[in-house]
Amino acid sequence: MKVLKRIGLCVLMLPFVLVCLYIIIEIVGACVNHISTGRQTSDLKRTLTTVVTDAEITDEYSWTGNTGNGNHVDCVSEVTFSSGLDENDIEKALKQNYDSFQLTVKENGDYMLRVVTLAPFWDNIEGH
Repeated sequence: MKVLKRIGLCVLMLPFVLVCLYIIIEIVGACVNHISTGRQTSDLKRTLTTVVTDAEITDEYSWTGNTGNGNHVDCVSEVTFSSGLDENDIEKALKQNYDSFQLTVKENGDYMLRVVTLAPFWDNIEGH
């Protein structure tokens, strides 16, 4: 009889344990995604100042979440900088390090570099 009570208790506890485990995985995933975005932004700044030697970074912005094109999580990094080089030279230098990026010229002549990558936990709740 005691064995049946233990089995019954385990069966009743199983949904609670599974829900708790799922919540913990989602929280850990969100933390890892935000850490990944921070590292991506740091790497972007380091690469930018290495490749474009006269780059002066004026602003940086990064966020983690859904960019609106599906149910997944992206790591988005944006760096605003000034440089004496023209847009084509900067793009050539960056293509060696990045497969996909957006370089735009702002009204004041500064450049804005945007890199979007898929987050490590791409199917996290942040993307829905």
